[in-house]
Amino acid sequence: MGFLTFAAAGGGLILMGAYEAISTSIQIPDQDSTPSSPPSSQSSNSRTQTSIQPRTSSIYYLAASVISLLFVLNSLVSFFDANDASDRVGSALQLQVIAIASLFLLYAIAGLLVNFTNSTMPCSLLSLVGLFAFIEEFLLFYLRKKDNSGIENRYFDMLLVPIAVCIFSTMLEFNNPKSNYPKLARGVGLLLQGTWFLQMGISLYTNLIAHGCSLHEKSRGNYTVKCKGHPEYHRARAIVTLQFNCHLALLVILVVGVYSIIGKKTGGRGDVSSYKPLGAERHQFDNQSQFTLDSEDDDVDEEITEEGNLAIQKAGEVELGMNGYGSHK
Repeated sequence: MGFLTFAAAGGGLILMGAYEAISTSIQIPDQDSTPSSPPSSQSSNSRTQTSIQPRTSSIYYLAASVISLLFVLNSLVSFFDANDASDRVGSALQLQVIAIASLFLLYAIAGLLVNFTNSTMPCSLLSLVGLFAFIEEFLLFYLRKKDNSGIENRYFDMLLVPIAVCIFSTMLEFNNPKSNYPKLARGVGLLLQGTWFLQMGISLYTNLIAHGCSLHEKSRGNYTVKCKGHPEYHRARAIVTLQFNCHLALLVILVVGVYSIIGKKTGGRGDVSSYKPLGAERHQFDNQSQFTLDSEDDDVDEEITEEGNLAIQKAGEVELGMNGYGSHK
């Protein structure tokens, strides 16, 4: 396929993922801060969001359609090259890639039609097409093991992680299609896919390939990376794992940093009107904490004292009657 093919695919996925992640991260603070704004500003914000949202999604779907179309054209070229080289495995692989790229192209075209024609297609149906496309991509790289000892299989195994993130985020979009958090996760997954495609192109088609390993091509789309011996295979697999960990750590740092900067600039502090000062809550608690406990012993003591007073009162009345000072009936 060549380094330029991997570079173009990686660059396109990076642009798509960065666009979706940044656009959704900008909209998330605005959604959190809208309840504290007056009704007039809420209506104006809703109008601007409804007018901006189709434009942003149209750009995303347009980029997806261009990248999918490039994948289809590249796979067609590789398919004819495999036929000329009598490589049946290579031609079969390119047919699989064409099918997956066509499904992504259908997803992008359907999204463009929904945005430009204001169609009544439900969002769940559009997400379902994208989910099927990501699942087919996952199965392609999971089952693509022509040579079990090839180092390229390790690269494909690492690629399953960002694809799984895209599948999981698209599934979450079914429950809450208006939420931006699944789109943010999918953007991060597309970013990691793009950077890893670039890493694959650099590691397989340049001089930066692992020492002791070399690339063997039967056709344009059918290739494998073989090493001299077991130590070289073990070292090459370890290098692939280390490269992926570096990509993942760099992406996490980049996403957290950019998201914090955007959140600070947009002023996404949430609904602060529902919070109360800590001093007022503490003062209210102190007022409520002044109470007394009445035990059963106190009730018993009160009953005893009342009975004693009655006995003394009766004894006084009897004594007064005996001395002749009592009342006579």
